[in-house]
Amino acid sequence: MGKAAALCGGGGTTTTTRGLVSLLSAVPCLACHELPAMSAEPGGRGGPAGGPPAAPPGSDTYKGWLFKWTNYLKGYQRRWFVLSNGLLSYYRSSATVRSGGSSWKRLKNTPVPVRKMGTQAEMAHTCRGTINLSTAHIDTEDSCNIVLSNGGRTYHLKANSEVERQRWVTALELAKAKAIRMRNNQSDDSGDEEPASQSDKSELHGPLKTLSSKLEDLSTCNELIAKHGAALQRSLSELENLRLPPDSGEKIKAVNERATLFRITSNAMINACRDFLDLAESHSRKWQRLLQHEREQRIRLEETIEQLAKQHNSLERACRGAPGLAAGTASSSGTAKGSVQSAKGEASDEDEETEYFDAMEDAPAFITVTADPKHHRRSGSNLSGASEGHPEDWNLEDSVFESSNQSSYNESTGKDLLPRKRRRTRIPDKPNYSLNLWSIMKNCIGKELSKIPMPVNFNEPLSMLQRLTEDLEYHELLDKAVKCESSTEQMCFVAAFSVSSYSTTVHRTAKPFNPLLGETFELDRLEELGFRSLCEQVSHHPPAAAHHVYSRRGWTLWQEITIASKFRGKYLSIMPLGAIHLEFHSSGNHYVWRKVTSTVHNIIVGKLWIDQSGEIEIVNHKSKDKCQLKFTPYSYFSRDVPRKVTGVVSDADGKAHYVMSGTWDEKMECSKILHSSHGSTSTEGKQKTVYQTLSPKVLWRKYPLPENAENMYFFSELALTLNEPEERVAPTDSRLRPDQRLMESGRWDEANVEKQRLEEKQRAVRRRREAEAVEALEEGKDYEGYIPLWFERKVDAVTGELICVYKGGYWEAKDKQDWSVCPDIF
Repeated sequence: MGKAAALCGGGGTTTTTRGLVSLLSAVPCLACHELPAMSAEPGGRGGPAGGPPAAPPGSDTYKGWLFKWTNYLKGYQRRWFVLSNGLLSYYRSSATVRSGGSSWKRLKNTPVPVRKMGTQAEMAHTCRGTINLSTAHIDTEDSCNIVLSNGGRTYHLKANSEVERQRWVTALELAKAKAIRMRNNQSDDSGDEEPASQSDKSELHGPLKTLSSKLEDLSTCNELIAKHGAALQRSLSELENLRLPPDSGEKIKAVNERATLFRITSNAMINACRDFLDLAESHSRKWQRLLQHEREQRIRLEETIEQLAKQHNSLERACRGAPGLAAGTASSSGTAKGSVQSAKGEASDEDEETEYFDAMEDAPAFITVTADPKHHRRSGSNLSGASEGHPEDWNLEDSVFESSNQSSYNESTGKDLLPRKRRRTRIPDKPNYSLNLWSIMKNCIGKELSKIPMPVNFNEPLSMLQRLTEDLEYHELLDKAVKCESSTEQMCFVAAFSVSSYSTTVHRTAKPFNPLLGETFELDRLEELGFRSLCEQVSHHPPAAAHHVYSRRGWTLWQEITIASKFRGKYLSIMPLGAIHLEFHSSGNHYVWRKVTSTVHNIIVGKLWIDQSGEIEIVNHKSKDKCQLKFTPYSYFSRDVPRKVTGVVSDADGKAHYVMSGTWDEKMECSKILHSSHGSTSTEGKQKTVYQTLSPKVLWRKYPLPENAENMYFFSELALTLNEPEERVAPTDSRLRPDQRLMESGRWDEANVEKQRLEEKQRAVRRRREAEAVEALEEGKDYEGYIPLWFERKVDAVTGELICVYKGGYWEAKDKQDWSVCPDIF
């Protein structure tokens, strides 16, 4: 076989030539027009995944069989791949037939050889997957493997031979480059930018035209070189067949190899020239975009300066006509922000001293302008009086809102007036234990899911009852709410309190201990902080905890929370079920709300993080006031502040009085609404409500975490004291749990053993109760099952739900130290 055929992959060459062809098989020959026929079908000589890829005539398509990694059970499976228009798709089978000879044709604008073929049925099955090459990364693991990755999608492919792998890599790289060029061209032709001037175009495109003409000359030269090189190789092949002296054969082989290297070098040269032209074209587009962007910025700047000059003149005229308003009207912040609104085409006749909130049902948007209520004045506003108020109501000296700003950062005014017992400020540092999931799961094979013991490595040294008590960390908000004379003002503090309970969860990714049935937890701070709290685990399946708090400062809170969770692969959704009740003694205002959904992300891979999402509706069942709070879920593409919370407080008639805004991990602010009106209609067809408000006041701000909190499970100051040993507590108190106490001390191995013992003990008690229930049923008797110790089930008069409420007796039993009713659960 001749040397020309050997260059394109044929046999019958010398060892040196074969090695050279194998090394440079990724550089297709531009002058080659004949290749040995290889079947792309499963039964062809190309092997199971063999044969060069095929393409229908006249299309930029590359097809063929490859092996694709599916899973650990099936390994690599043969799939039919189609590369077209920058997209690589794969199918389970192909139904192709040959239509014509074994001639080969070069793809348009690419040096990749493809065979002319026709298709009866393009694919026997639907597409199994597609990957976009314009943003994909192409990598090669070994001589036959290809790895394609695009974002979270990765294809592990294997070719039948190294030559076939190299052909696919070449085709993929060329298709990727072409897809990138097409994407850039589409972005340039989007129509969003104004065309550049003719002089700029001529300056940019002149050199490119010269380069293009030179490239065409090089292409012509390359074709001539290829043509003469092929003729030279044919002549050398004919010389080999002649009877010549032995020495001449070796010389002919050396000349043949030099001719081959010459052709390959010329191909590489023309490819490098083409890449240079592509690079020049891409840079020219960037230059055009940058130039156009600078022009637009200059035009916007000129328009803004013109608007500022006009408003400066109008402000000077207003100051001359009304000297008394000069100080308030000419404030720098109001002028600057008002100027931006006018420059954007917004209504400029609105009061520039007032803060505006655009409130939508789905995504409230806020537009803030610094306000000065002392100089507030309405003149010619087009706002309706649907929710009119008076700035005098926003008392700066005596208002309860102002007192919230004057409290110390860590302690409220009420705390400072009472003697405080010294509490601990740290716990032992968290041990750096590595978690081996296999060592856990291998001991659980064949066991029931409910009997698999989860190690304390996933926990923090607090129980769910103690976590529930952490909601009271910002109890001073309720102490201030007692002093409010207006129910809508009181609602603002209740709303801030409902948000503050989530501030401790931002870094707390570990789960608390599941309480045992009958377990209790008390927090007696009556003398220090004015309240005492009691929690009890009243049900185990489903897990439910009852909570009751009494404050001598005029409020009572109670709730029963049942936790429902759903594992959704990458994240875990935790949905607290049950209502929270809050009643103020003097006014009789009774508030009810429910918690939002907590989501733990990156359960399988990555760093755990927690988000809160959903809506809270707080209702005062006495005055019918309402507060709608929206917890915006975190989104990587959102421009909003992370962990954002917004809401509106309205009365029984639906008139809005206050706007709530902030984040659930930092602070909540409240703004008094002066006027409201209907604004423009959104793209979803919903009409916005524009609230004109005074400047906001901070109702709640998160306390800073203690020093070294990252090594103490990110506990707050209150959380550090919850598991502190105390005397005279009930024998069922969470502080006395041995596994929890061992974990806090850093003895995790002993804690795991003790945790398993307690869980098995609880299962034995449950089996005994089930046997008693069966026995009572056989005897025709009633069996009540487990009866809570300090709570009883009643139908709530407000919500109509069956709820566990405190029936009394715990604190009296503590005074007497009579714990005879407490079961032995530890």
